[in-house]
Amino acid sequence: MLEIEDLGVLSYEDARARQLDRVARRVRDEVSDALLLLEHEPVVTLGRGSDAGNLKDPHRFPVVESERGGDVTLHAPGQLVGYVIQLLPEGRRDLHAHLRRVEEVIINGLGDFGLVGGRRDGATGVWVAERKIASLGVACRQWCTWHGFALNVSIPLHLFDAINPCGFDAEVMTSMERELAGPVDMTDVKRAIINTARTVLRFTD
Repeated sequence: MLEIEDLGVLSYEDARARQLDRVARRVRDEVSDALLLLEHEPVVTLGRGSDAGNLKDPHRFPVVESERGGDVTLHAPGQLVGYVIQLLPEGRRDLHAHLRRVEEVIINGLGDFGLVGGRRDGATGVWVAERKIASLGVACRQWCTWHGFALNVSIPLHLFDAINPCGFDAEVMTSMERELAGPVDMTDVKRAIINTARTVLRFTD
């Protein structure tokens, strides 16, 4: 079972605390797997593989270190963040496979809007043609995953000028609104992501 929590707009620190609490309870088997959906107040996060040179304007937004993998990422309203709290069972403890499943959730969700998402070798995330529309980064504790994805829905793309997102030039970033040349309802995006997550993130024999 995958429990869905819609947390609205939340600070990075509050979201991290919620994740840590959920991970601890999931490891003790007190709760089910969960997908936490939210938008973050503006913040730049530094993953475990971050290059300091990719933080171009360190004073523009709050900067926090994160346990997730990956490089520098920016979050702000208009970007749908999904944190996947999932206890990987024996025989399925493969974080690379977990990342591919999370990518598939986004790819399938984009398909509901007529967008063709895909992968790029050596670059975790989801791309639409040559532009990156979603970034991924996960952490794992006692084989329970946390952190997850950031899907650009209507986030102003000029905000990415403060960083080299995931080591790329800021111009590589795109959003659903840019690709569709019109407004996109965040509620509709959440609905699409939830529907595909319930299938893709379910373990079956």
